Amino acid sequence: MYKLHLTQAVRPATMSVDAINEHGATVPTTIAGEHPLTVYLDKREIVTLMTLGTAPEVLVLGYLRNQRLVTDINKIASVQVDWETNSAAVTTHAESSDIAAQLERRTVTSGCGQGTMFGDLMENLESIVLPETGRLDQATLGILLDNVRRHESIYKQAGAVHGCALAKADGDILMFIEDVGRHNAVDAIAGLMWLKDMSGSDKIFYTTGRLTSEMVIKTAQMGIPFLVSRSGLTGMGYSIALKVGLTMIGRAQGKHYLLFTGQQRFQMNRPGHD
Repeated sequence: MYKLHLTQAVRPATMSVDAINEHGATVPTTIAGEHPLTVYLDKREIVTLMTLGTAPEVLVLGYLRNQRLVTDINKIASVQVDWETNSAAVTTHAESSDIAAQLERRTVTSGCGQGTMFGDLMENLESIVLPETGRLDQATLGILLDNVRRHESIYKQAGAVHGCALAKADGDILMFIEDVGRHNAVDAIAGLMWLKDMSGSDKIFYTTGRLTSEMVIKTAQMGIPFLVSRSGLTGMGYSIALKVGLTMIGRAQGKHYLLFTGQQRFQMNRPGHD
């Protein structure tokens, strides 16, 4: 039976430092942790991610999945994170022959914390087919936003982080991850979904970050038809969402939202509700 070997190398999400307030008083203040994590794939250095370190193994898995450096989780033998060397060593059953070519084609994007995507991601958009049967209504969107607000624990303590959530069709949250960059948070959720062999076809993805081209591509690659953010979007993010048929909602806070694409899946009111 296939078994993926993972370490469980968790770092504290926050730390306390002294700051001086406007009155000249020293105030113990909680801040977010941040650690470099250099990823090695079969001894080849791939990238250095800046992360909270609360879920490094699944972050690495999701990064490899979303960058399409490894397309089958069964090809991965182990992910070993060592915070003494700030490194993550990924070992596969057979070294990929095309990794070097993919690395040469990478494109720097607007992401914070980690914003590099590889050239062939755009080419793979043609193969993405999102389900048309799912529906999201206005009342469920409100439930999701309220659930997210209750989950933002690190942000409430220290700020300086982005959060991403994977939710069921009824707005209940299955996974919520915060990290110093929104791309780290989405990659960690992608890694967890990969480990659990979880389909995205009946799920909703939420992010606190901007709806950029890379965020849209990653959501679509996970097969998730709904993408929601409390922030705004970019022109390229909008264009790609139209192309893949993603239902994208931005500026979503409280009872307010803007539906940008995929209107066919969104219902203004749940049947029986005003």
